[in-house]
Amino acid sequence: MTPETTALILVGYQNDYFAQNGILRGVVEDAGRIDSVLACTVDLIRATAGTKLSIIATPIVLESEYRALANSVGILDKIKASGAFKAGTPGADTIPEIKAFGDRVLNVSGKVGFNAFSDTALDRVLRERGIRTVLVAGMVTSLCIDSTGRAAYERGYSVQILSDCTSARTRSEQDFFCQNIFPLYGGVMDSQTAIRELTSVKA
Repeated sequence: MTPETTALILVGYQNDYFAQNGILRGVVEDAGRIDSVLACTVDLIRATAGTKLSIIATPIVLESEYRALANSVGILDKIKASGAFKAGTPGADTIPEIKAFGDRVLNVSGKVGFNAFSDTALDRVLRERGIRTVLVAGMVTSLCIDSTGRAAYERGYSVQILSDCTSARTRSEQDFFCQNIFPLYGGVMDSQTAIRELTSVKA
């Protein structure tokens, strides 16, 4: 894994998940896990500052009428009912900790569901940059992270899910996906392992 051909995909690093008053913060049973995910993610971005690692945020932002969720079920229905990720609201904004990195993080818009590749320019951006490996981080492990990881695999990328930079709704759900689901199409590593691999080769 080399930084020049690797991209860190940030999924859902928005106030409605990560802020203390975020509408969907309660989706995760252990709120402390959310803070830990953010801390590990920030550490990874800082540690790779001197590399050519691509960092791409893929926020979900929905129009006020929620037309994209017209036939929603499950958590998407909860998003619609709660008014989460609504365009123009603070909850839809990228969290300050990620915004602080400025243009180090490229924003790819258009995500309105689980999969960060669907209806976005993500695949084109990755191919233009010569990316072969994607690291996936963010919320929620069993939904957006799994959907995005599978989509990346189906498009020919090598996929690594960052175990400490992702969170499921419960610890048991997180462990199940990391141990049983992700290895079916990719790998699982923690952020410290990623840092070692990405910084051991000069950019």
